[in-house]
Amino acid sequence: MTFVTVAVILSVVFVVLTLEVRGRVRTAEINRLGLTERLFTTLEARRQQEQLATIAIVAENPTLKAALDTYFAESSFSDLPADHAASLRQTVSVEAEKLATLTGADVVAILDSTGHIFASAGVSRDLWAPGQLIDTPRNEASTFEGVAALAGGTFRYVGAPLRLIDRNVGALVIGDGLDEEYARQLAGLAGEDVVIAVNGSLVASTMANDLGRDLVQSATFLSDDAEDARAETEGTLTLQNQEYAVRTLLASGPARVYTLASVGAATEAATGEALWALGTLALGAFMLAGFGSFWLAHTLTGPIDQLAGEIGRMATSRDLRRPLHPTGTSLELDSLTEHFNELVRGVAVAEAQTQEAYLGSIRAFAAMLDARDPYTAGHSERVSTLSVLMGKQLHLSESDLEVLRLGALLHDIGKIGVSDAILRKPAALTAEEYEQLKLHTTIGAHVLRQVPFLAPHIPIVELHHERPDGRGYPLGLRGDEIPLAARIVHVADAFDAITSARAYRPGRDTETAVVELKRNVGTDFDPQALGALLAVLPRTATTPELVGVPVPVHRIA
Repeated sequence: MTFVTVAVILSVVFVVLTLEVRGRVRTAEINRLGLTERLFTTLEARRQQEQLATIAIVAENPTLKAALDTYFAESSFSDLPADHAASLRQTVSVEAEKLATLTGADVVAILDSTGHIFASAGVSRDLWAPGQLIDTPRNEASTFEGVAALAGGTFRYVGAPLRLIDRNVGALVIGDGLDEEYARQLAGLAGEDVVIAVNGSLVASTMANDLGRDLVQSATFLSDDAEDARAETEGTLTLQNQEYAVRTLLASGPARVYTLASVGAATEAATGEALWALGTLALGAFMLAGFGSFWLAHTLTGPIDQLAGEIGRMATSRDLRRPLHPTGTSLELDSLTEHFNELVRGVAVAEAQTQEAYLGSIRAFAAMLDARDPYTAGHSERVSTLSVLMGKQLHLSESDLEVLRLGALLHDIGKIGVSDAILRKPAALTAEEYEQLKLHTTIGAHVLRQVPFLAPHIPIVELHHERPDGRGYPLGLRGDEIPLAARIVHVADAFDAITSARAYRPGRDTETAVVELKRNVGTDFDPQALGALLAVLPRTATTPELVGVPVPVHRIA
């Protein structure tokens, strides 16, 4: 909750800061572009005056005017020699080249009295081919300016009439191209991107062409007046989902020169600086919140963690005898601990009663079976006791020993499905009767499958007559395929059967039983289980010459 509160406060501050910074940056960008526009306008006006003054002086070139006047005066006569006409035109061209070198302009053009190009010089002279009409003012002004949109490019020019005594013989024009180079020069001066448009079409731009075209399409062209043209685009425009501050640097006839700056980029930069400060504040706030949260969480959850840990250990070990200890830091938790301990004590009592009922049921099953044959009375109990001793000798776990104990008690439970005539027969069984008796393992497994809590004992009941050589029943398993518990019960069952009296024979002594078991080790009896049996029998029955089977350590998987 502490972190959430701090995060919400910082988020609100961030939103307010972003909106405030964006508004201030927008205003600052518009004002900065306005300052750039005013500075550029002042410089451009001064440059224009200088160009006009220069053109007025240059237009007084007597050689140029005389050569141009002579050419047009003599060309009215049809007998003007061609070489003389070429000489006069060459004189005009040479003078134009001198002026181009002197002024450094892109083009210097000499126009005739009708406004058509007579000769041109400069780097762009190929675009000002002789014969093209340049729309120049037809007034008596000493100088003029304008924009010439030619097939190969657009030029901004200044000019002056060529007067000879009291008449005009033509005009001198000096032009600079409105092209990419000019746009880059203006961008360098303005410090921002520049877009040049003529007659509503993009001619040059220092930014992506698609942005430049969007700007030109968004602008309007209503007036040739510079002030009105600037008012057309002054402010901000949205281009491709980005806001830009736009100003008109130059408006001359159909030509427009715009400068623009991205409000978003400027906002990001300004916001970034502000966020550094906000980030430092946020870091301190989160560190403080983290410390407070950690302390508060530790105070509240420490006792809970302690209680949960003790409950987890109790659940893992299944030891319900050890009660939980009160934390001493919370009345609620201590009350919960007390009630939990009462609940655990009740569960322990119920579990003990259930376990007792469980064991009683199993012993009742075994007693019911033993009651059918007085010669085998107590057989299941003896096999169970002996099996557990053997299991301890093999270092089985407590849970495995408990399974072994109860499984051994139930190992002959299937004999309830065998007739008394077979079980109590005083003589040896026939082959058919023996096959009927062998069914008791399968019958016992079937009976135990009906009771879920007896499922762990099914392998002992079903497989305690399997043999290492594979000649046992009911499945004919071999060696380690037989569960160790079933192998143990098989040896204990055989030992008790040999040493117990039957209707058809008396019981044999321990040493005789051991000899019989050892004689069949590896075929009928498992060496591990037999070794465990020999280890737990009384020392008098396990003399060195009689005991030759090692006792390996093994656990039920």
